[in-house]
Amino acid sequence: MLSVDCQVARIVGVTDEQKRIMGVNSGLELVTLPHGHQLRQDLMERHHLITLGVAVDILGCTGTVIQRATVLHKVILLAEALKENVQNLFSFSAVMKALEMSQIARLEMTWRALRRNHTASAVLYEKKLKPFMNSLNEGDGSVVQGPIAVPHLVPLVMVMEGEDPVENGERGCEVLYNVLQAARSAALHSQDHQKHAESLLTEGWEPVPELLEAFRTEFALRLFWGQQGAVADKKERYAKFDKILCVLSDKLEPVEVTLQQPGALT
Repeated sequence: MLSVDCQVARIVGVTDEQKRIMGVNSGLELVTLPHGHQLRQDLMERHHLITLGVAVDILGCTGTVIQRATVLHKVILLAEALKENVQNLFSFSAVMKALEMSQIARLEMTWRALRRNHTASAVLYEKKLKPFMNSLNEGDGSVVQGPIAVPHLVPLVMVMEGEDPVENGERGCEVLYNVLQAARSAALHSQDHQKHAESLLTEGWEPVPELLEAFRTEFALRLFWGQQGAVADKKERYAKFDKILCVLSDKLEPVEVTLQQPGALT
């Protein structure tokens, strides 16, 4: 995931010709510039596809509630590994976004099974990962410790593409300022991010071609929508897939069961 993210974001493997065309040395600088539109679109697409992939992994587990809670547990461990082991906050935020999707969050029986059978993961998610993610979304760089391979780019990308990443209306201006400052810092320290990413990808890591292909954006597009559907309007594609996720979620834990569950269990 780190390798492909770095390629898409143009953090590593950037040729001299690409640098000439971009006018800068790194995608971390390009995303802040007007002519970085296509890169921002590519990053937003990739981020959403990672989120959808994680959601399908969870909602596609049609076994027992305990089995589904185990999948949830493994996804939380993946988020922790992306944050702590490879310092990839781009994919980390995509995985966290999946866990916070309404179709996942409403699975009360599954979350209860997680808290019962994988207590440490449940605590990790609620007490550490969620607060960290909230701070990142608000542009609070103080929560980031140590070197980072891929910084949290989504809030800036959304701002630059005319979308509003700010959910906290009372602190909207402050959060926006923090997001812009975080983006400025990422651009200024792009060489540091590049060096750290390269060290992670060269020291004791051997790429598996089949896995690299599976993590590419183009593969996910074809997997979810087919060759023709992949080139359809993005909003339409997302809306249809969201409906599918709602159906899968409802099949796992029907609405009636979800509403009765809190009173049925102690």
